[in-house]
Amino acid sequence: MDRLDTLSVFVAVAEQGSFIAAARQLGRSPAAVTRAVASLEDRLATRLLTRTTRAVALTEAGQRYLDQARRALAEFAELETTAASVRGEPSGVLTVTAPELFGRMHILPIVLDFMRDYPQIEVSLLLLNRVVSYVDEGIDLGLRIAHLPDSSLRAHRLGTVGRILCASPAYLAAAGEPAHPQDLVQHDTITVSGGRPMPDRWSFGAAPNETVIQVKPRLAISTMQAALDAAVAGGGLLRVLSYQSAPLEAAGLLRRVLTEHEPPPVPVQLVYPAGRHLPLKTRLFLDRATAALQGRFT
Repeated sequence: MDRLDTLSVFVAVAEQGSFIAAARQLGRSPAAVTRAVASLEDRLATRLLTRTTRAVALTEAGQRYLDQARRALAEFAELETTAASVRGEPSGVLTVTAPELFGRMHILPIVLDFMRDYPQIEVSLLLLNRVVSYVDEGIDLGLRIAHLPDSSLRAHRLGTVGRILCASPAYLAAAGEPAHPQDLVQHDTITVSGGRPMPDRWSFGAAPNETVIQVKPRLAISTMQAALDAAVAGGGLLRVLSYQSAPLEAAGLLRRVLTEHEPPPVPVQLVYPAGRHLPLKTRLFLDRATAALQGRFT
């Protein structure tokens, strides 16, 4: 096992907090991962990790070495990317995921331009309204609208989006505009749900002054696009992420309400598996998507 490979193993163990989880991520046996870290510590004559029966933790020296190891791996990946671009055209299948509506609005145009520029690349675009396992489902890169507690992923932050409440001008003219979240119990509401209309909890403001309202939707629809259509048609108040309603707001078809009570914004991030070198096709798409989307969301 060469030194760069040993660095990758150490970084995986440190980020996963477990030899077993790192072995699963790297596709190796726990014994091989344990030996790699032990050999690294022997070579450095320094204890990098403390072991317990349940997990591992970085020592002070291990934390410093982790930062250096990440930089070394990133620099090597950049070097390989440069060399690969000289060798020839990138090729292969690139698997990208994003939420359904965001993917249709923002990722699909980038994919089509990318495919025109790199004819040897095939793209599998998975538009899914659920959290996916990047390792289990073979995802190269994806877009997430959420905070990212999962340390097995790296993130490029693009901006933030808000969770807003909106309705058509016609609905607000007929039903009145709510002045406080408590007023929602007197309004028709729309939710995105695969089942019958069920009570939903909508939060407003930020802790410690957060207000949580239980609403009983009058209309539940299985897709966000149809829910937006219903809101435009005057069906009631709809809770959405700001990017989802932005084109309709710009056209005057929807209007935000309770803006002073909106909860804190949510980060928009391009994410990819940590602890491995990015293939050229992934690096190129990451750079393309970052350039196209950076600063679009605030």
